[in-house]
Amino acid sequence: MSRLPGRNFFFQPGPTNIPDSVLAAMHRPSVDFNSPGFRTLQGNCHDRLKDIFRTRQHLVVHIANGHGAWESAMANTCAPGDHVLVPETGFFSTYWAKLCTAIGLDVETVPGDWQDGIDLERLAETLRQDQDGRLKAVCVVQNETSTGVTNDIAAVRAALDAAGHKALLLVDTISSLGSIDFRMDDWGVDVAVGGSQKGLMLPVGLSFTCVSERAMKSRRNGLIPHHYWSWEEYAPQQNRFIFPGTAPTQIFEAMAAALDIIEAEGFDNVLARHHRLASATRAAVTAWSANGGPQFFARRQDHRSNSVTAIQMPAGHDAEAFRNACANEGNLSLGGGLGPLNGKVFRIGHLGDLNEAMLFGALGVIEMQLRRQNIPHGPGGLQAAVEFLTHS
Repeated sequence: MSRLPGRNFFFQPGPTNIPDSVLAAMHRPSVDFNSPGFRTLQGNCHDRLKDIFRTRQHLVVHIANGHGAWESAMANTCAPGDHVLVPETGFFSTYWAKLCTAIGLDVETVPGDWQDGIDLERLAETLRQDQDGRLKAVCVVQNETSTGVTNDIAAVRAALDAAGHKALLLVDTISSLGSIDFRMDDWGVDVAVGGSQKGLMLPVGLSFTCVSERAMKSRRNGLIPHHYWSWEEYAPQQNRFIFPGTAPTQIFEAMAAALDIIEAEGFDNVLARHHRLASATRAAVTAWSANGGPQFFARRQDHRSNSVTAIQMPAGHDAEAFRNACANEGNLSLGGGLGPLNGKVFRIGHLGDLNEAMLFGALGVIEMQLRRQNIPHGPGGLQAAVEFLTHS
């Protein structure tokens, strides 16, 4: 494809836009990762990341994407044959369950409708029925990137407590970290996994595993065989953080720059901005949904994500063809449908380094393509977003 003039409008739900200062921070020579200067930088990043997770507990940084953090969480808490519960919420919950099966765990699910998120009543009943404590862990995705549904982690913790269940609570925050409120300590989360390439505005390459003291103490003999993922391999030694191999020095420089940006804006303000831009996006989709137009995939308003909106195309219209037209004619990159949603859904990622003007550009291209392709829709989606942001 020939180059289109201007900058690409990148509205994928991950990776996301990387700020210029973060890119510049990586553009420097390699340094000795055992030097005092890098040790200080690394320790500083660890402490500041804990503020994003809202925890004072253990943090492990892996050279991996979020799938690596999933495997780390399971390998350090479970033994082959252990039973784990994975509520079905979308593509990524099912993929996490698939990973658990592949490494030798016995996976039980709480069936759910991808459009509604966790079925809390069925979850609570499953926990109540597990009188002998067969389940060792409950694995929950806070924000399903595939569906645009956010799950209530505090309610999951309440269900565990009400049942008197001792299972560890493991939470995927990969597409919520830095864009949707997450409170590891307040919500009694035992293990939280996250990634660098979404709300933290970094390249793909790092994943994070926050670990409660209870989860750390639950480690025992007979765990799933592992070495690279071992939390002990990443434990601080002699006042420095280590990696089992070479540390990614340039990405840590980038992380420090990204955390500078978040702290300059104020983390609560970052979360408020994500909510505001997501609400403007929802105002646009609500307008388009009239006249048999595209619909929210997430049914319930209170479950709609502040980091990604999944939009279901009207019958007879292919979401991939629409998405390709947005890219090829409007220089707009959108997320596609995953798994069974391929061709049925497109996704607007509105997280990370994003402002009003960028959002207006994306919504304008989408509305233009709805018209060009004669897709049924209500008028005035872009205007609805403008009105919302004008008065909010």
